[in-house]
Amino acid sequence: MSYPHASALLVVVLTTVFTGEPAKADPAERRFTGPWNLETLKQAPQATWGAESGLVREVYYEGESLRGKPTRVFAYYGKPKGEGPFPAMVLVHGGGGKAFREWAQLWAERGYAALAMDLAGHGPEGPRLDDGGPEQDDQGKFQDFADSEVGQMWTYHAVAAVIRGHSLLAARPEVDAKRIGITGISWGGYLTCIVAGLDDRLKVAVPVYGCGSLSDNSAWLGHFKAMTPTHRDRWLAHFDPSKYLGGVHCPILFVNGTNDFAYPLDSYQKSYRQVPGPVDLCVTVRMPHGHSQGWTPREIGLFVDSILEGGKPLARLGEPVVANGLAVTEIESQTPLVKAELAYTTDQCEWPKREWKTIEATLSPGKASVKLPENRPLVFFLTVKDDRGAVTSSPHGELK
Repeated sequence: MSYPHASALLVVVLTTVFTGEPAKADPAERRFTGPWNLETLKQAPQATWGAESGLVREVYYEGESLRGKPTRVFAYYGKPKGEGPFPAMVLVHGGGGKAFREWAQLWAERGYAALAMDLAGHGPEGPRLDDGGPEQDDQGKFQDFADSEVGQMWTYHAVAAVIRGHSLLAARPEVDAKRIGITGISWGGYLTCIVAGLDDRLKVAVPVYGCGSLSDNSAWLGHFKAMTPTHRDRWLAHFDPSKYLGGVHCPILFVNGTNDFAYPLDSYQKSYRQVPGPVDLCVTVRMPHGHSQGWTPREIGLFVDSILEGGKPLARLGEPVVANGLAVTEIESQTPLVKAELAYTTDQCEWPKREWKTIEATLSPGKASVKLPENRPLVFFLTVKDDRGAVTSSPHGELK
């Protein structure tokens, strides 16, 4: 994507959390596989099928061994009416979540096979399984571990369960194995960032809220501060998404809110800038944080449809360029655009506490522009809405 240049104007270079262009190397050359045996995880797991109700059926499938004993993962499998072959989605819940029947149902009603698994070792009614994996709590996520104990950690088991879930979907006769994507919410978005960089079979990914660079800024800074340097370095080397996002090869949409309490915009920007190819963004002012809030944005379904079903893509906004107080972003869109806005804050407090304001921007062919407020420091981004009601955003910029 090219960007406008002002020949007679002084162009202000935006100060962002990251400087420089993303590397353009082949993602396969950049892919770090961490502690997981991907060859094994890409094989269809053994599965036991259970009760069926409407479009959704229960299933248990094999997980990773825990302290020498086998484990099982419980999931809901959603299947649309008809014979297929259907596109499919892997659905990854966040902290305090579970295998959500209604999430699998939602995607089945959209025409997708879907697998919503439990990543806390629990079954359909809530109690832990006798052979479930690690509990999903902060102790399980951040506890100290030796290199030989990496296979006991929650993230290790959760990533393996997600990739095995993909393999289970791909083996189903009614599923088109070449049209499978993933979306995850909060800690599920965190896992989606890792898995999208590991599993080269995925065709589309949508992490919601979750990102990497968690030790730089996140809701868990206290946990990192309490770690020894060796513990922190070991955790980051194995389990921070920043180690894996460079391997993402599929189209990816990052969805978040300006004031998210867990995954602030500075770490968020570091994360999406690590993806080698183009990324799409949907950042919403004061988007609430939750499972239902994380799976309902219309932009998610439209983005996935555009990749797996040949639908119209979301509008994509370029980096804002600032000249003489005017911010301009180039836009690629195959759908009519009906509105453009600037979202901005002049606060310097913690990201979740900042007050954001919006003003109307001007749409013109292939671009949006707006006169910036004069107050500094200023953090801002532009958004556009298309005639389907889908909103996408530019990367945020900072002016000191």
